[in-house]
Amino acid sequence: MTPEPAGNLHPVEVETPAEASQPHYGLRRHVLGPLEALAQSISTMAPTCSAALTVPLVFASAGNGTWLAYLLATGCTLLVALCIARFARESASPGSLYTYATSSLPPMLGSAAAWALLLAYVATGASVVGGFVYYANVVLKEFYGVSAPGIPLAIFAVFVSIYIAYRDVKVSARFMVYIELVSVLLISVVFAMLLWKRGLHFDPTQFTLRGVRFSGVRLGLVLAMFSFVGFESATTLGEEAKHPLRTIPRAVIQSAMLSGLFFIAASYTEVLGFPASAGSLAENAAPMSVLSTAAGIRRLGPVIDICAMISMFACTLACVTAAARVLLLMAHNGLAPHGLSKTHPRNHTPHVAVLATGAATMILPVGLAAAKVAGDRIYDWMGSLATYGFITVYALVAIALPRHLRQLRSLTFGTVVLAAAAVVAMVVVLAGTLYPVPEAPKNWLPYLFLLYLAVAIVCNRWRDWRGVEDFSAETAEAVLESDGSVGNE
Repeated sequence: MTPEPAGNLHPVEVETPAEASQPHYGLRRHVLGPLEALAQSISTMAPTCSAALTVPLVFASAGNGTWLAYLLATGCTLLVALCIARFARESASPGSLYTYATSSLPPMLGSAAAWALLLAYVATGASVVGGFVYYANVVLKEFYGVSAPGIPLAIFAVFVSIYIAYRDVKVSARFMVYIELVSVLLISVVFAMLLWKRGLHFDPTQFTLRGVRFSGVRLGLVLAMFSFVGFESATTLGEEAKHPLRTIPRAVIQSAMLSGLFFIAASYTEVLGFPASAGSLAENAAPMSVLSTAAGIRRLGPVIDICAMISMFACTLACVTAAARVLLLMAHNGLAPHGLSKTHPRNHTPHVAVLATGAATMILPVGLAAAKVAGDRIYDWMGSLATYGFITVYALVAIALPRHLRQLRSLTFGTVVLAAAAVVAMVVVLAGTLYPVPEAPKNWLPYLFLLYLAVAIVCNRWRDWRGVEDFSAETAEAVLESDGSVGNE
């Protein structure tokens, strides 16, 4: 940091040589501070959404082992976070996560990582749009006793997200900071009051895992991992973050650790404090309202439901923001049409990619809502689809790390162990999504994901082949013209 000339009170951000060497893509450079970079990752995970919707889903499988499922998910996430942070200390660009895999893996795997990451962000956005529809109707019923159709609610959530992401990344980042901060603080107040009323002691039924089966915890681990997906999305702000080679690795690790602690506390407290008179935690439409009443602060329940609804919207915005930057970089690298690489001349946002990813995010939940699928089902189904994309990218990044460091001649035994552990963790989570076979339509999602990847990779290979063919034809024509001109002379 060095001062500006006299008369200007704002300091100048001085780039290090490593930061100055990073490629530029026309985005607004160095406008996001550490808190805003952290907010991008936190908002994509949407901890409020997990406390309100995902924890009850995990409880349905893991029961009293819900906290254990989240503890294991936190460990798995931290392994991947350490791998990603090691890459992020060396390179920063929009869509960095898939470039980490591209840097040292065969082109086909790099292409798979890119398309898997794009699907992951779009499907996560579609999932939380379903959550927005669900909680919007919860709020409408609490205050007005009515409900609204899912289609206009979904269109509204995505349209406003597109507008904000199109205009200014700094506005969207600050909006996400405030929303998640307020929501998490309110939920934490409810949890603190519940623990106070119950007495500060350990719950023996949870810590002895009474009635818990290993298969249930394994299934719960898969669902708990969805709470963490997107923790790495700060890597999509490589050009826009201040001092990205320091800010982004810290944001990735901090988001995994802070959210992990919150999720473990939330799962333990919700299972402990949910009153038996309200039925099952897994089947309640508005668990936070019930928990607020149990904590003696009933009026806070509807406020938290409103916060949950807005948090779903903030997560939609975060996903559109991240997906657009991934698509921008894919277009620069030839994996998507070149027109998607344009940035707005005034806003310095990837406006074309924002429109494209926003439209994709809108189509999925609107189509399901038109088929009369409820918002919570959309949240569950699209979240499961997104998990396949994230698991694929996380595993590929972990595989790429030792290869990358070996090329730099800085590979250590500890790094090899870390990468191997991260890959094994992702394989365990993936296995949990496949066996036992889930109910329809979730049993079809792995095949749809593989079909999507296969089509994307084939299209990329065909484009590459056509590009080589066109280049060869142009070269041959140029040679013939050159020969002709020489002959004429």
